[in-house]
Amino acid sequence: MTKQGYAVIGLGRFGTSLAAKLLEAGQDVMGIDINEERVEDAKLMVTHAAVLDSTEEEALKSIGIRNFDYVIVAIGNDMQASILTVLLLKELGVNRVIAKALNKHHGKVLDKVGADWVIYPERDMGERVAHQLLSPNVLNYIELSKEFNIEEILIPPSMTGKSLRELDLRAKYNVNAIAIVSNENIIISPSPDQIINKEDKVVAIGNREDLIKFANIK
Repeated sequence: MTKQGYAVIGLGRFGTSLAAKLLEAGQDVMGIDINEERVEDAKLMVTHAAVLDSTEEEALKSIGIRNFDYVIVAIGNDMQASILTVLLLKELGVNRVIAKALNKHHGKVLDKVGADWVIYPERDMGERVAHQLLSPNVLNYIELSKEFNIEEILIPPSMTGKSLRELDLRAKYNVNAIAIVSNENIIISPSPDQIINKEDKVVAIGNREDLIKFANIK
């Protein structure tokens, strides 16, 4: 993975967790917060740390904010500070600004002031938990649209020992297998003769309702 520069503004639970994951992946991460105690607590989870007010243009300029590949605005409950920070970042020429929204109204304003990507952590986590409860065999998924997903699904015992040709997922379940994960090896665009073994996972693309039905086969 190519190393890139990330700045995380707001070192609450979400911001700190995000920064730690990026650092773990070998990325350069600057953690920024107006609260000195939070910055001190997050120092082990970032490459660099700064105590500053992100609603102050000169403060942002002083750390060369426009040089970061991504700036994530993860400010907690202060909507005004969050919105003003996004506005300043875009005015200063930051290419990619990702902003955490507290609700739909906040998200719409963030979008209007220039955020490149608005995320809703609480809503998204709730949807992910619900999805996992409804389809326990789904190990991971990517939402492509309101109708279509890509999902990593644990193969049910009734399908083991059979080839993709025999299973004929497209005709029987209206989903397409785009990869097979077998013993941590990923087989991209598997052939129709690929045999499915116990504990293999299929990465499938399809309509969400069809994927739910497929994931709940015993």
